[in-house]
Amino acid sequence: MTVKGQSENTIYLRSSGKLPALAFSLGEDRLGAAKMGYIDTNILLRIVDSTKDQYTIQLSKYRTAYIDKSFTKPDSSKVVKKNTYLSNSFIAKGDSLFDYVNINLEEKLPFRTWMELNPSRIMLEIFGVQSNTNWVTQLRSLKEVKNVYYNQTEADVMQVTVELTHPQFWGYSVGYKGKALSIKVKRQPPSLDIRKLKIAIDAGHGGTNAGATGVKLQLAEKEYTLLFAKALQKTLKKVGVKQIIMTRNTDTSFDNKDRILWLQEQNPDFLISLHLNSSVKAEINGVSTYYKHIGYRPLTQAILNRMLELKLTEFGNIGHFNFALNAPTDFPNCLVEIAFLSNEDDEKKIAKPVFHTQVAQKIQLGITDWLKSLSPNFNTRTNR
Repeated sequence: MTVKGQSENTIYLRSSGKLPALAFSLGEDRLGAAKMGYIDTNILLRIVDSTKDQYTIQLSKYRTAYIDKSFTKPDSSKVVKKNTYLSNSFIAKGDSLFDYVNINLEEKLPFRTWMELNPSRIMLEIFGVQSNTNWVTQLRSLKEVKNVYYNQTEADVMQVTVELTHPQFWGYSVGYKGKALSIKVKRQPPSLDIRKLKIAIDAGHGGTNAGATGVKLQLAEKEYTLLFAKALQKTLKKVGVKQIIMTRNTDTSFDNKDRILWLQEQNPDFLISLHLNSSVKAEINGVSTYYKHIGYRPLTQAILNRMLELKLTEFGNIGHFNFALNAPTDFPNCLVEIAFLSNEDDEKKIAKPVFHTQVAQKIQLGITDWLKSLSPNFNTRTNR
Protein backbone atom coordinates (compact mmCIF):
# COMPACT_ATOMS: atom_id res chain seq x y z
CA MET A 1 0.00 0.00 0.00
CA THR A 2 1.34 3.44 -0.87
CA VAL A 3 0.13 6.97 -0.21
CA LYS A 4 0.68 10.22 -2.04
CA GLY A 5 4.27 11.39 -1.79
CA GLN A 6 5.68 7.93 -1.12
CA SER A 7 7.57 5.54 -3.35
CA GLU A 8 5.68 2.61 -4.83
CA ASN A 9 8.30 0.46 -3.09
CA THR A 10 7.10 1.55 0.35
CA ILE A 11 5.56 -1.25 2.39
CA TYR A 12 4.17 -1.36 5.91
CA LEU A 13 4.99 -3.91 8.59
CA ARG A 14 4.58 -4.14 12.37
CA SER A 15 7.21 -4.72 15.06
CA SER A 16 7.06 -8.07 16.83
CA GLY A 17 9.02 -10.56 18.97
CA LYS A 18 10.99 -10.26 22.21
CA LEU A 19 12.36 -6.75 22.74
CA PRO A 20 12.38 -5.39 19.17
CA ALA A 21 14.96 -2.63 18.80
CA LEU A 22 15.84 0.08 16.32
CA ALA A 23 19.46 0.64 15.27
CA PHE A 24 21.17 3.84 14.15
CA SER A 25 23.12 2.16 11.37
CA LEU A 26 24.09 -1.09 9.66
CA GLY A 27 27.51 -0.96 11.29
CA GLU A 28 28.41 -3.70 13.76
CA ASP A 29 30.84 -4.71 16.45
CA ARG A 30 30.75 -8.06 18.23
CA LEU A 31 27.64 -6.95 20.14
CA GLY A 32 25.78 -5.78 17.03
CA ALA A 33 24.88 -2.38 15.62
CA ALA A 34 24.59 0.67 17.89
CA LYS A 35 21.03 0.56 19.19
CA MET A 36 18.69 3.53 19.12
CA GLY A 37 16.65 1.68 21.73
CA TYR A 38 13.95 -0.88 22.34
CA ILE A 39 10.46 -0.23 21.01
CA ASP A 40 7.11 -1.85 21.70
CA THR A 41 5.48 -4.56 19.61
CA ASN A 42 2.82 -3.89 16.95
CA ILE A 43 4.27 -0.49 16.01
CA LEU A 44 3.66 0.65 12.44
CA LEU A 45 6.89 0.57 10.40
CA ARG A 46 7.28 2.24 7.03
CA ILE A 47 9.80 0.10 5.12
CA VAL A 48 11.71 1.77 2.29
CA ASP A 49 14.71 -0.52 1.72
CA SER A 50 16.31 -3.73 2.93
CA THR A 51 19.48 -5.78 3.12
CA LYS A 52 19.76 -9.52 3.70
CA ASP A 53 18.83 -9.27 7.40
CA GLN A 54 17.72 -5.68 8.00
CA TYR A 55 14.92 -3.36 6.92
CA THR A 56 15.41 0.38 6.51
CA ILE A 57 12.61 2.28 8.24
CA GLN A 58 11.57 5.79 7.24
CA LEU A 59 10.97 7.36 10.65
CA SER A 60 10.30 10.85 9.36
CA LYS A 61 11.11 12.91 6.28
CA TYR A 62 14.78 13.27 7.23
CA ARG A 63 15.36 10.32 9.59
CA THR A 64 15.81 6.59 9.06
CA ALA A 65 16.60 3.61 11.28
CA TYR A 66 17.13 -0.13 10.90
CA ILE A 67 15.42 -3.19 12.33
CA ASP A 68 16.24 -6.87 12.11
CA LYS A 69 13.73 -8.58 9.79
CA SER A 70 13.04 -11.24 12.40
CA PHE A 71 11.40 -8.57 14.58
CA THR A 72 8.71 -7.68 12.05
CA LYS A 73 5.40 -9.14 10.94
CA PRO A 74 2.82 -8.29 8.23
CA ASP A 75 0.46 -5.41 8.92
CA SER A 76 -3.05 -6.84 8.93
CA SER A 77 -4.74 -3.47 9.34
CA LYS A 78 -6.92 -2.35 6.43
CA VAL A 79 -6.77 1.32 7.44
CA VAL A 80 -5.27 3.63 4.82
CA LYS A 81 -1.80 4.75 5.93
CA LYS A 82 -0.75 8.39 6.23
CA ASN A 83 2.57 10.19 6.08
CA THR A 84 1.87 11.86 9.42
CA TYR A 85 -0.54 11.35 12.28
CA LEU A 86 -1.87 13.81 14.84
CA SER A 87 -1.12 13.91 18.53
CA ASN A 88 -3.86 14.52 21.04
CA SER A 89 -3.96 15.40 24.75
CA PHE A 90 -1.32 14.47 27.36
CA ILE A 91 -2.07 13.51 30.94
CA ALA A 92 0.57 13.01 33.65
CA LYS A 93 -0.46 11.38 36.91
CA GLY A 94 0.75 9.05 39.64
CA ASP A 95 -0.51 6.04 41.52
CA SER A 96 0.83 4.48 44.72
CA LEU A 97 4.05 3.27 43.03
CA PHE A 98 4.82 5.08 39.75
CA ASP A 99 4.28 8.26 37.77
CA TYR A 100 2.87 8.04 34.25
CA VAL A 101 2.89 10.37 31.25
CA ASN A 102 0.30 9.28 28.68
CA ILE A 103 0.41 10.75 25.17
CA ASN A 104 -2.64 10.11 23.00
CA LEU A 105 -1.94 9.38 19.34
CA GLU A 106 -3.84 8.20 16.28
CA GLU A 107 -1.51 5.27 15.60
CA LYS A 108 1.24 3.20 17.25
CA LEU A 109 4.31 4.95 15.86
CA PRO A 110 8.09 4.50 16.29
CA PHE A 111 9.86 6.39 19.07
CA ARG A 112 13.22 6.75 20.77
CA THR A 113 14.18 7.89 24.26
CA TRP A 114 17.33 9.09 26.00
CA MET A 115 18.43 10.68 29.25
CA GLU A 116 19.78 14.18 29.83
CA LEU A 117 21.41 15.63 32.94
CA ASN A 118 21.36 18.95 34.84
CA PRO A 119 18.40 18.92 35.07
CA SER A 120 17.55 15.23 34.86
CA ARG A 121 15.16 14.73 31.99
CA ILE A 122 13.64 11.85 30.04
CA MET A 123 13.64 12.82 26.38
CA LEU A 124 11.25 11.20 23.93
CA GLU A 125 10.97 11.59 20.16
CA ILE A 126 7.86 10.31 18.38
CA PHE A 127 8.20 9.98 14.62
CA GLY A 128 5.55 10.67 12.00
CA VAL A 129 3.62 13.02 14.30
CA GLN A 130 2.26 16.53 13.89
CA SER A 131 1.04 18.26 17.02
CA ASN A 132 -2.63 18.68 17.72
CA THR A 133 -1.99 18.80 21.48
CA ASN A 134 -3.52 21.73 23.33
CA TRP A 135 -3.93 20.00 26.71
CA VAL A 136 -0.99 18.82 28.84
CA THR A 137 -2.60 17.95 32.16
CA GLN A 138 -0.41 17.36 35.24
CA LEU A 139 -2.07 16.05 38.39
CA ARG A 140 -0.89 16.54 41.97
CA SER A 141 -0.49 12.77 42.36
CA LEU A 142 2.86 13.10 40.53
CA LYS A 143 5.87 12.61 42.79
CA GLU A 144 8.93 12.11 40.52
CA VAL A 145 7.75 13.93 37.39
CA LYS A 146 8.29 17.67 37.80
CA ASN A 147 7.37 19.11 34.38
CA VAL A 148 6.05 17.80 31.07
CA TYR A 149 6.19 19.72 27.79
CA TYR A 150 6.76 19.16 24.09
CA ASN A 151 8.17 20.78 20.96
CA GLN A 152 7.54 20.13 17.28
CA THR A 153 11.23 19.89 16.34
CA GLU A 154 10.60 18.83 12.74
CA ALA A 155 7.46 18.89 10.60
CA ASP A 156 6.87 15.23 11.48
CA VAL A 157 8.78 14.76 14.76
CA MET A 158 7.40 15.59 18.21
CA GLN A 159 9.89 15.85 21.08
CA VAL A 160 8.54 15.37 24.60
CA THR A 161 10.48 16.43 27.70
CA VAL A 162 9.80 14.95 31.14
CA GLU A 163 11.73 16.76 33.87
CA LEU A 164 12.41 14.77 37.04
CA THR A 165 12.50 15.83 40.68
CA HIS A 166 15.73 13.99 41.61
CA PRO A 167 19.14 14.16 39.88
CA GLN A 168 19.46 10.36 39.86
CA PHE A 169 17.42 8.38 37.31
CA TRP A 170 15.73 5.38 38.94
CA GLY A 171 14.27 3.97 35.75
CA TYR A 172 11.46 4.29 33.27
CA SER A 173 9.82 2.27 30.52
CA VAL A 174 7.91 3.32 27.41
CA GLY A 175 5.15 1.38 25.69
CA TYR A 176 1.70 1.64 24.21
CA LYS A 177 -1.58 1.24 26.04
CA GLY A 178 -3.95 1.08 23.13
CA LYS A 179 -2.81 4.00 20.97
CA ALA A 180 -1.61 6.07 23.93
CA LEU A 181 2.17 6.09 24.34
CA SER A 182 2.88 5.79 28.07
CA ILE A 183 6.07 6.67 29.95
CA LYS A 184 6.12 4.81 33.27
CA VAL A 185 8.54 6.55 35.65
CA LYS A 186 10.05 4.93 38.74
CA ARG A 187 10.32 7.06 41.84
CA GLN A 188 13.36 7.35 44.05
CA PRO A 189 13.10 4.72 46.81
CA PRO A 190 11.78 6.14 50.09
CA SER A 191 15.02 5.04 51.79
CA LEU A 192 18.51 4.96 50.26
CA ASP A 193 19.74 2.59 52.95
CA ILE A 194 21.29 -0.34 51.05
CA ARG A 195 19.58 -2.76 53.47
CA LYS A 196 16.15 -1.62 52.30
CA LEU A 197 16.74 -1.91 48.56
CA LYS A 198 16.05 -4.71 46.10
CA ILE A 199 19.32 -5.61 44.35
CA ALA A 200 19.68 -7.83 41.29
CA ILE A 201 22.92 -9.74 40.65
CA ASP A 202 23.62 -11.23 37.24
CA ALA A 203 26.28 -13.94 36.84
CA GLY A 204 27.23 -13.53 33.18
CA HIS A 205 26.95 -16.41 30.70
CA GLY A 206 26.07 -19.93 31.90
CA GLY A 207 25.01 -23.28 30.48
CA THR A 208 25.67 -23.46 26.74
CA ASN A 209 27.11 -19.92 26.79
CA ALA A 210 30.54 -20.52 28.34
CA GLY A 211 31.98 -17.05 27.72
CA ALA A 212 35.75 -16.55 27.69
CA THR A 213 38.40 -19.09 28.72
CA GLY A 214 41.60 -18.44 30.64
CA VAL A 215 44.98 -18.74 28.95
CA LYS A 216 46.98 -20.59 31.61
CA LEU A 217 44.56 -22.21 34.06
CA GLN A 218 41.79 -22.56 31.46
CA LEU A 219 39.24 -21.00 33.81
CA ALA A 220 35.74 -20.83 32.33
CA GLU A 221 34.06 -17.43 32.56
CA LYS A 222 30.61 -18.91 33.21
CA GLU A 223 31.90 -20.78 36.29
CA TYR A 224 33.75 -17.88 37.85
CA THR A 225 31.10 -15.21 37.25
CA LEU A 226 28.81 -17.44 39.30
CA LEU A 227 31.40 -17.66 42.09
CA PHE A 228 31.78 -13.87 42.11
CA ALA A 229 27.97 -13.45 42.07
CA LYS A 230 27.57 -15.75 45.07
CA ALA A 231 30.36 -13.91 46.90
CA LEU A 232 28.53 -10.62 46.27
CA GLN A 233 25.26 -12.14 47.42
CA LYS A 234 26.95 -13.29 50.64
CA THR A 235 28.54 -9.89 51.24
CA LEU A 236 25.27 -8.04 50.72
CA LYS A 237 23.50 -10.39 53.13
CA LYS A 238 26.20 -9.71 55.73
CA VAL A 239 25.51 -5.97 55.60
CA GLY A 240 21.78 -6.59 56.00
CA VAL A 241 20.34 -6.58 52.47
CA LYS A 242 17.15 -8.65 52.55
CA GLN A 243 15.99 -8.50 48.94
CA ILE A 244 18.56 -10.03 46.56
CA ILE A 245 17.57 -11.61 43.26
CA MET A 246 19.95 -13.73 41.20
CA THR A 247 19.53 -14.30 37.47
CA ARG A 248 21.07 -17.72 38.00
CA ASN A 249 22.29 -19.81 40.94
CA THR A 250 23.60 -22.76 38.93
CA ASP A 251 25.31 -23.47 35.61
CA THR A 252 22.19 -22.99 33.52
CA SER A 253 21.42 -21.41 30.15
CA PHE A 254 19.49 -18.14 30.35
CA ASP A 255 19.22 -16.06 27.18
CA ASN A 256 20.00 -12.37 27.74
CA LYS A 257 16.65 -11.23 26.35
CA ASP A 258 14.88 -13.60 28.72
CA ARG A 259 17.01 -12.23 31.56
CA ILE A 260 15.89 -8.71 30.70
CA LEU A 261 12.21 -9.68 30.54
CA TRP A 262 12.52 -11.55 33.84
CA LEU A 263 14.33 -8.64 35.50
CA GLN A 264 11.67 -6.23 34.28
CA GLU A 265 9.08 -8.39 36.05
CA GLN A 266 11.18 -8.47 39.25
CA ASN A 267 11.55 -4.67 39.23
CA PRO A 268 14.85 -4.36 41.17
CA ASP A 269 16.11 -1.01 42.38
CA PHE A 270 19.32 -1.66 40.40
CA LEU A 271 21.32 -4.42 38.70
CA ILE A 272 24.97 -5.48 38.92
CA SER A 273 26.10 -7.78 36.07
CA LEU A 274 29.40 -9.61 36.56
CA HIS A 275 31.72 -10.70 33.74
CA LEU A 276 35.36 -11.54 33.03
CA ASN A 277 37.09 -9.82 30.14
CA SER A 278 39.27 -11.16 27.34
CA SER A 279 41.56 -9.73 24.68
CA VAL A 280 43.68 -11.00 21.83
CA LYS A 281 46.52 -9.01 23.41
CA ALA A 282 47.85 -10.97 26.38
CA GLU A 283 49.39 -7.89 28.02
CA ILE A 284 46.03 -6.11 28.45
CA ASN A 285 44.65 -6.42 31.96
CA GLY A 286 42.57 -4.66 34.57
CA VAL A 287 39.07 -3.78 35.65
CA SER A 288 36.36 -1.80 33.88
CA THR A 289 32.73 -0.80 34.37
CA TYR A 290 30.15 -0.15 31.67
CA TYR A 291 26.88 1.69 31.14
CA LYS A 292 24.76 2.65 28.15
CA HIS A 293 22.59 5.45 29.52
CA ILE A 294 24.26 8.54 30.96
CA GLY A 295 21.87 8.65 33.91
CA TYR A 296 23.33 5.39 35.18
CA ARG A 297 26.99 6.40 34.97
CA PRO A 298 27.35 7.46 38.65
CA LEU A 299 26.81 3.89 39.88
CA THR A 300 29.47 2.57 37.49
CA GLN A 301 31.95 5.26 38.52
CA ALA A 302 31.51 4.55 42.22
CA ILE A 303 32.06 0.82 41.75
CA LEU A 304 35.13 1.34 39.56
CA ASN A 305 36.69 3.70 42.10
CA ARG A 306 36.38 1.05 44.80
CA MET A 307 37.58 -1.79 42.56
CA LEU A 308 40.77 0.14 41.84
CA GLU A 309 41.62 -0.12 45.55
CA LEU A 310 42.46 -3.77 44.78
CA LYS A 311 45.48 -2.48 42.80
CA LEU A 312 43.96 -3.59 39.52
CA THR A 313 44.90 -1.73 36.35
CA GLU A 314 42.25 0.76 35.26
CA PHE A 315 40.85 -0.36 31.90
CA GLY A 316 38.20 2.35 32.08
CA ASN A 317 34.64 3.52 32.66
CA ILE A 318 32.91 2.94 29.34
CA GLY A 319 29.62 4.43 28.14
CA HIS A 320 27.18 3.85 25.28
CA PHE A 321 28.05 0.17 25.66
CA ASN A 322 25.96 -2.17 23.55
CA PHE A 323 25.69 -5.05 26.04
CA ALA A 324 22.11 -6.36 26.31
CA LEU A 325 21.73 -5.92 30.08
CA ASN A 326 22.96 -2.32 29.90
CA ALA A 327 20.26 -1.48 27.37
CA PRO A 328 17.09 -1.40 29.50
CA THR A 329 16.09 1.95 30.95
CA ASP A 330 13.91 0.25 33.59
CA PHE A 331 16.50 0.38 36.41
CA PRO A 332 20.08 1.61 37.01
CA ASN A 333 22.58 -1.02 35.94
CA CYS A 334 26.31 -1.60 35.95
CA LEU A 335 28.35 -4.18 34.06
CA VAL A 336 31.57 -5.03 35.89
CA GLU A 337 34.35 -6.68 33.88
CA ILE A 338 36.34 -7.77 36.91
CA ALA A 339 39.63 -8.67 35.21
CA PHE A 340 41.03 -10.34 32.07
CA LEU A 341 41.05 -14.12 31.69
CA SER A 342 43.39 -13.59 28.74
CA ASN A 343 46.07 -12.13 31.03
CA GLU A 344 48.05 -14.62 33.16
CA ASP A 345 48.39 -12.36 36.21
CA ASP A 346 44.70 -11.45 36.17
CA GLU A 347 43.71 -15.08 35.70
CA LYS A 348 45.72 -16.07 38.80
CA LYS A 349 43.78 -13.49 40.82
CA ILE A 350 40.45 -14.69 39.40
CA ALA A 351 41.19 -18.25 40.55
CA LYS A 352 41.60 -17.30 44.22
CA PRO A 353 38.57 -17.45 46.56
CA VAL A 354 39.99 -14.59 48.63
CA PHE A 355 39.84 -12.38 45.53
CA HIS A 356 36.15 -13.24 45.06
CA THR A 357 35.46 -11.94 48.57
CA GLN A 358 37.58 -8.82 48.03
CA VAL A 359 35.77 -7.99 44.78
CA ALA A 360 32.38 -8.50 46.43
CA GLN A 361 33.33 -6.18 49.29
CA LYS A 362 34.55 -3.45 46.93
CA ILE A 363 31.38 -3.64 44.83
CA GLN A 364 29.27 -3.38 47.99
CA LEU A 365 31.30 -0.35 49.12
CA GLY A 366 30.92 1.22 45.67
CA ILE A 367 27.16 0.78 45.84
CA THR A 368 27.13 2.35 49.31
CA ASP A 369 29.27 5.28 48.09
CA TRP A 370 26.81 5.86 45.24
CA LEU A 371 23.81 5.80 47.54
CA LYS A 372 25.49 8.21 49.99
CA SER A 373 26.26 10.57 47.12
CA LEU A 374 22.52 10.90 46.46
CA SER A 375 21.91 12.38 49.90
CA PRO A 376 21.36 16.17 49.78
CA ASN A 377 23.93 16.54 52.60
CA PHE A 378 26.65 14.62 50.78
CA ASN A 379 29.87 16.49 50.03
CA THR A 380 30.63 15.27 46.49
CA ARG A 381 34.14 14.10 45.78
CA THR A 382 35.61 14.25 42.31
CA ASN A 383 34.87 11.23 40.16
CA ARG A 384 37.54 10.20 37.71
